[in-house]
Amino acid sequence: MNTEAKNTGKKRKKTAVILILAVIIVVAAGILVWLSALDKALDPASEKIVLVDIPSGSTTSQIAEKLEKQGVIGSASGFVLKSRIDGNDGKYIAGVYELSPSMTPEEIMKKIISGEQEQTRLTIPEGYTLTQAAQAAEEAGVCTAEEFLAETQYGEFDYRFMEYAGSGEKRLEGFLYPETYFIADGMSAHDIVNLMLEQFDSVFKDEYYARASELGLTPRDIVTVASMIQRETMAEEEGAKVASVIYNRLAQGMKLQIDATVQYALGEQKSRLSYSDLQIDSPYNTYIVSGLPAGPICQPHVSAIEAALYPEDTDYLFYVLKPDGSGQHNFASTDTEFEAYRQQYLASLE
Repeated sequence: MNTEAKNTGKKRKKTAVILILAVIIVVAAGILVWLSALDKALDPASEKIVLVDIPSGSTTSQIAEKLEKQGVIGSASGFVLKSRIDGNDGKYIAGVYELSPSMTPEEIMKKIISGEQEQTRLTIPEGYTLTQAAQAAEEAGVCTAEEFLAETQYGEFDYRFMEYAGSGEKRLEGFLYPETYFIADGMSAHDIVNLMLEQFDSVFKDEYYARASELGLTPRDIVTVASMIQRETMAEEEGAKVASVIYNRLAQGMKLQIDATVQYALGEQKSRLSYSDLQIDSPYNTYIVSGLPAGPICQPHVSAIEAALYPEDTDYLFYVLKPDGSGQHNFASTDTEFEAYRQQYLASLE
């Protein structure tokens, strides 16, 4: 090989090395710029305060998505990456936080990790009605029952299920998810009701909408069935069986005759219903009306919702409390079986 060819080869190699180094420098510089941007506030001049609820068990990705959705950060993926780089995954504490777009992601992370918040615990048990939830809010001191109920009737909320909620004072019955909430100082009745609806929205997944459609029911119908299941049995494992009874009776054109709907119509819980109670004129009284009651009768847990969506395949038409005080039921397919179980239960009351 001649000297000129050797020099040309050396020049090409040198040029290639220079180009590669240049690319590396440019990429490295870009990465440094991008990483530095991860800790910039979305709007340093903002005076806006945003109340962000971090539910128990939230992952970093879920937290980041909520922060981005509520306009506190600009990039959920950037927040997740910085969280991992800084070793913050798994350190975040559930609660309601006052955050601002003027805060940097690092400041936001430190606050959620610290758990520093002014908040009141509000627990809505499974099976509570709207009225009971409003009373719980008032007893916790976070708002008055009147303010709470006004929001459930007139408040504007942007969730997919709202198109099925209907209207009137009972429109949100069944959609205020039963959970323990952390209420920050300064939260309004609207904010509190919205927390509960937001939790319901996260629980009622896309597959539930699809499954409801398969059953020929609306999401409100499903919540109505779930609410009856919630009030009728204390044993979670019985939920799908109770659902099968409800659907089997509906399919045969039988009245549901569910005591819990009468209790709801009465507006009080009675240990035993009288004959006159069963005659109360109400669209919720399933001893009188055919089909489903006018709407949900309480706030059901997700287990009851899933039971309503995925009932067991049975031929049961009845259930009666077992006489052993366990709170569980005997299930029957015929009038004869039902009557035998009923007599056993009545005997246990004597």
